Amino acid sequence: MSFITLSLFFLFYKHISQYKYPNLPPGKPGLPYVGESLDFLSTGWKGHPEKFVFDRKTKYSSDVFKTNLLGHPAAVLCGAAGNKFMFSNENKLVVAWWPDSVNKVFPSSLQTSSNEEAKKMRKLLPQFFKPEALQRYIGIMDTIAQRHFASGWENKDEVVVFPLAKNFTFWLACRLFVSVEDPAHIAKFSDPFQVLASGIISIPIDFPGTPFRRAIKASQLIRKELLGIIKQRKIDLAIGKASNTQDILSHMLNTSDENGEFMNERDIADKILGLLIGGHDTASAACTFIVKYLSELPHIFQEVYKVMRLAPPVQGAFREAITDFIFNGFSIPRGWKLYWSANSTHKNPEYFSEPEKFDPSRFEGKGPAPYTFVPFGGGPRMCPGKEYARLEILVFMHNLVKRFRFEKVIPDEKIIVDPMPMPAKGLPVRLYPHKAS
Repeated sequence: MSFITLSLFFLFYKHISQYKYPNLPPGKPGLPYVGESLDFLSTGWKGHPEKFVFDRKTKYSSDVFKTNLLGHPAAVLCGAAGNKFMFSNENKLVVAWWPDSVNKVFPSSLQTSSNEEAKKMRKLLPQFFKPEALQRYIGIMDTIAQRHFASGWENKDEVVVFPLAKNFTFWLACRLFVSVEDPAHIAKFSDPFQVLASGIISIPIDFPGTPFRRAIKASQLIRKELLGIIKQRKIDLAIGKASNTQDILSHMLNTSDENGEFMNERDIADKILGLLIGGHDTASAACTFIVKYLSELPHIFQEVYKVMRLAPPVQGAFREAITDFIFNGFSIPRGWKLYWSANSTHKNPEYFSEPEKFDPSRFEGKGPAPYTFVPFGGGPRMCPGKEYARLEILVFMHNLVKRFRFEKVIPDEKIIVDPMPMPAKGLPVRLYPHKAS
């Protein structure tokens, strides 16, 4: 038996043996190692990310099913009950888990568990992201928004919204997180950052040309640039040229853990890199879809609040079972990965009538049932930057709506997910400046 044949045999045996636990949920493990990852990812590329979950939920008549995602046996929990179970049992039955692609793009996170890394960040961030702290940054946000619209939107008949929204949110994140606002400096981050964002959630195959390999190379370029900024900031802080409270970077450099130890420069670079992703990609997607739905429905042009049901900036998230447990009558083994999907409730007619319809009035009164509207997750791991995201979206929309009316150029433009939702052609719109009264 050749080495390759033997390797394939052991790979197949390991793949099958992971599903020998009794009373598992219904479902199929798919191909060895790859599992059903290609189907999971491709439904997003094709513009129907909810299809992966809904097809299997219907096929197995179950709110939980087994699969294999990104190289690991996994159970997908569907619906409000699944969301409630996952969010309520954080650090009891489940903990945060990131795919191998994420851990290898952010190598310093391998030094401790992702759960420990999350705890560190959640101690660091509230002082910066709480509403009363964010108030002092409204002026900066508005100034950047005005500069953004002056340079990218004004005196144009037509623009492509998604790349412009990404430019705005990335500019804002660079300014508020590391005090970088020079367009030339930001441009050093921009292109590799887009490559990185596209490859974070991918099958971790490290071959030339794969999204995973490109993401690793891009992260190295960005990390090098960030390390230069961090080293200079330490000098500036020492000589009084920088403030201890001017941004998240200064806060990280001046905050120690319970043992009095400070993060090293590489850890800080990875934390900043993660924040740039979280504070940029998700918000730019939300800004883009607000423009999309308002352009489709001019009669609710002034209602710019609740669009994240139809296009949640985060499609779902992974956890890991830290003990055996039962959900919905099925056994979930310790070590299995778990996935919850925002679309399993957001686009489910059980929870939202006419789920494909954009209707902000559905949030009036009592609003959605608990655990059905989860664009920011829930429980102890609810997105710590949700107030920051809301604020930058409102600043963006305030500056847009006061300047223009707009209409879509492509009436039926497809929405794809890779890994964030985005219009396939970037959402080109025609602009109609408001006439001065």
